[in-house]
Amino acid sequence: MQHTIMVPFRGEGSGSEELTWGQWTVWRMMNGFGSVFMIGGAMRLEEGTSLEHLEHLLAFIMARHESLRTRIRTGPDGQPRQVLAESGEVGLEVIDVEDGEDPEAVAEATRERYEFEPFDIAEDWPVRMAVIRKDGVPDHFVAMYPHMVIDAYGFDALVGDLVNLDRRTGAELAARGGIQPMELARKQRGASAARQCEASLRYWEKWLREVPARRFNGPYPGCDPRWWDCTYDSRAAFLAVGAISARTGLHSGPVLLTAYAVALERVTHAGPSAIRMVVSNRFRPDFGRSVSVLAQPGLCVFDVRGCTFDEAVGRAWHAQIATGKNAYYDPRKMAEMRQRVEKERGEELDLMLYFNDRRKTLAQPVAEPEAVADAEQIWDALPSSRLTWGIRSNTPDVKAYLDVNGSPDTVNVTLRSDTQAVSPSEQVAILRTMEEILLAAAFDPDCPTGV
Repeated sequence: MQHTIMVPFRGEGSGSEELTWGQWTVWRMMNGFGSVFMIGGAMRLEEGTSLEHLEHLLAFIMARHESLRTRIRTGPDGQPRQVLAESGEVGLEVIDVEDGEDPEAVAEATRERYEFEPFDIAEDWPVRMAVIRKDGVPDHFVAMYPHMVIDAYGFDALVGDLVNLDRRTGAELAARGGIQPMELARKQRGASAARQCEASLRYWEKWLREVPARRFNGPYPGCDPRWWDCTYDSRAAFLAVGAISARTGLHSGPVLLTAYAVALERVTHAGPSAIRMVVSNRFRPDFGRSVSVLAQPGLCVFDVRGCTFDEAVGRAWHAQIATGKNAYYDPRKMAEMRQRVEKERGEELDLMLYFNDRRKTLAQPVAEPEAVADAEQIWDALPSSRLTWGIRSNTPDVKAYLDVNGSPDTVNVTLRSDTQAVSPSEQVAILRTMEEILLAAAFDPDCPTGV
């Protein structure tokens, strides 16, 4: 049984403004792939959480953060704009599980429904929220948001701001922090943002003129469904990354990026790695606590050929720094520049290759020497490595997207591939080669990349 409670909200500000650069990035993706891209999740509630508290929570976040009162509408000129409302009502779905039903399973089914059912970005409030009750008591919670108004780090900022909610009364306990989307759009029309955009465009143009146009061996006939997920989980790779990190003095992020680049090069022979990475941009002033879209794709270019793995890790680290500095730009100007470069080169550039480190606080820092596993421990862990196939879909996506998942004691990575560009056998080869090169390089500073 289920019903919906309409929760009223009222916040400060209203009006219309052009999209921010982050919103333009998602708008172009949304129109290119034909999907709204919902983010969020399901979670178990703390014991004692009341329905009244969840109503307060929903009203609080709607009033507090402009992005959650924003809908994206196309004007008479055909251009999308963010439209902010001051007040309204939003639904909180209440679902009571039947006897014998698992609240966790119902919550996950609700999350999937929210992710895939139609969403009208021009009319619907950008919050879908549900509480799952067992015997009348709130047990699980589901919240999903369209990517047009929030990104993953914006979701973290939203959760972090809940400490400013009085659980009993719903009152705000402190002033809101972080830049809001309409203010950000206005700032991005200013001279400072223009200089940052031009610097990013110069960086991208340099590499777009140099990198190989082709990145994959296909096109292949492909499979049906076309996009396949494959996950590899390796305790041995985790221990090997710790050894390499301790020796090189570098975080596990560039170590895993290098392993990915080496595996791709061994399988595709595409030349210098040109991998797009999602950059949060939250290191910029007043961006950290903003509940909005600030992430944009950066371009990470480095060469793993003819060098040791340690040297390649150093190259990846330097490339990541440059990527982060040059991932703040107007996507419309980026598209114009790319079209010009492709016309001059006489070929289209394939940049549909991504690396995304999702671990955040679970990422391995530089390991202390005494904490490094020995070779025997690493090899003993190898039999526990597991490869599993996941979702298969015809929902359009990029050609290859590697997620480094949050796992406390393994390297857990998911590679989503377009089977017309990366065959399932190549998908497996890339994941297994990542583990192979990490184990080979764990205790050998002179280990070559083999490319």
